[in-house]
Amino acid sequence: MQLTDAVVLVTGASAGIGHAAAARFAAAGAHVLVHGRDPDRTGDVAREVGGRALIADLNSPADRQRLITEALDPFGRVDVLVNNAGFGYFGRVSTMAVDVIRRLVEVDLLASIELTHALLPGMVERKHGAICFVTSIAGRTGVAGEAVYSATKAGLDAFAESLRGETAGSGVNISVVVPGVVDTGFFETRGSPYTRTRPRPIPAQTVADAVVRAVQRDRAEEWRPRWLRIAPTVRALAPGAFRALAVRFGGQGDTA
Repeated sequence: MQLTDAVVLVTGASAGIGHAAAARFAAAGAHVLVHGRDPDRTGDVAREVGGRALIADLNSPADRQRLITEALDPFGRVDVLVNNAGFGYFGRVSTMAVDVIRRLVEVDLLASIELTHALLPGMVERKHGAICFVTSIAGRTGVAGEAVYSATKAGLDAFAESLRGETAGSGVNISVVVPGVVDTGFFETRGSPYTRTRPRPIPAQTVADAVVRAVQRDRAEEWRPRWLRIAPTVRALAPGAFRALAVRFGGQGDTA
């Protein structure tokens, strides 16, 4: 897909992967709509990339609808939607407050579905567009201590795969980018730092490059790092061994 003059909405773009992706799309000649919850940080990123700041709390249904309206207002269209916004929570399900569970599902899963539902019809009508979901290895394998987060990412993977079938031949590409451990503020905000020496966190820019690559080249999937594909394969071929390793090494989290 050609990005020059394309209108790109990146959610969760005030920091981390979203910030890096917004910069990459702007460098490719796109008009970037920078979504974030924090007005100051989001405004700073928008000014940096020459884009437009859109402030919304994706936990709020009213804010989600307002974001859709404001995203369409400047150009009358959105050509590329990058569903990147999300947050994590570390802890056993039995200790989680119900409101945290609901917020994880609202922000990490439902918001992406609602934005896609609103913006996909215009793309199909124009026979041109792309929707990219930033998911996680947690959604492919599950991670102890991050059950709800893993469930939301698995939901995005299944949603994207289903959309591919629904949009086949429409001119709209559906892609997912599956990161592992990423060097962002994710681990601090989820309540548990990442302390392992291996695997080393990859830069947010590496994931952002994969997002842009997926959109430009109409890719279905991009994994970062690429060797991460091994984990779901091992899980499928040797589930018992995989679970034993997961119990031993699991619980450190995954992505931003």
